Amino acid sequence: MRWALILFFVAAVFVVPEASPCLAHGKPSAETSRGPDVLDTGAGSLDPGEADTSDTGAPSAISDMSATALSDIAAAGGASDVGLAVLDLQTDQAVSEQGDKPFYSASLSKLILAVDALQQQLSGEDQDLIHRALSASDDNAMDVLWTRFDGTDAIGRVAAAAGLTGTHAPDDPSQWGEVVITANDMVRLYHYILGSPARDAIVAALSSAPATAADGFDQAFGLLGVTGVYAKQGWMYYLPSDVHLHSAGVLDGRYAVAVLTTSPTGSWTTARQSINAVASAVLAKLGVNG
Repeated sequence: MRWALILFFVAAVFVVPEASPCLAHGKPSAETSRGPDVLDTGAGSLDPGEADTSDTGAPSAISDMSATALSDIAAAGGASDVGLAVLDLQTDQAVSEQGDKPFYSASLSKLILAVDALQQQLSGEDQDLIHRALSASDDNAMDVLWTRFDGTDAIGRVAAAAGLTGTHAPDDPSQWGEVVITANDMVRLYHYILGSPARDAIVAALSSAPATAADGFDQAFGLLGVTGVYAKQGWMYYLPSDVHLHSAGVLDGRYAVAVLTTSPTGSWTTARQSINAVASAVLAKLGVNG
């Protein structure tokens, strides 16, 4: 499968300082990325549905995140295109910068599929596959799950149930890394997960994510590895030079944070520095030293 080959090659090139452009398939056309490119800044409600809103006595750390502050945080990513969203899971207050901008999901689609699969009757093997796909970001496990649980339709079902307005299945049904997502939708998704029966299995899997993924990739970037945070990571490389690195998770059970990036540099090192800078800046605003 073409997608499986892409990820194999990504894992292979990670051992060298710079990824070679000849080791991934062509960059998708502009038509592939659908949905509005909306600059969505400032505080407001994303209307994500039900979640645990107990213990709302503490003031929200995002209350003073102005449009200027969010723009400055995104600018820490340098040349990378950045989509950023933060949602207070207790108050439903939300802020974002390019929160509705579409990005390819890379492995964040594993999180969406898991939500749908966990609503069904599962075997022990199914549960193990989901855990591996979420914790070690196991692509082989995702290949099986994508086929077994009707991946393309699963994306649509979860999008409808969770109110994900910018998320849709890939144009090529075999390419689960080309699911289209937005930063706003990723924090909405966490809000939905934490109020659903899938909560315990998903939180347990993400909380046990190792620094090194199943394919050998160092997934300790962005939010992963920060104390009090569990997160799903995503990475993907496209010719001629686009490096996709995403990190979306939950901080201290209170804030859902999504940092989506596409670096045009062709450099894994530069892309990693960019997403780390953005994640560090937003965590600092939330009172965390990552």
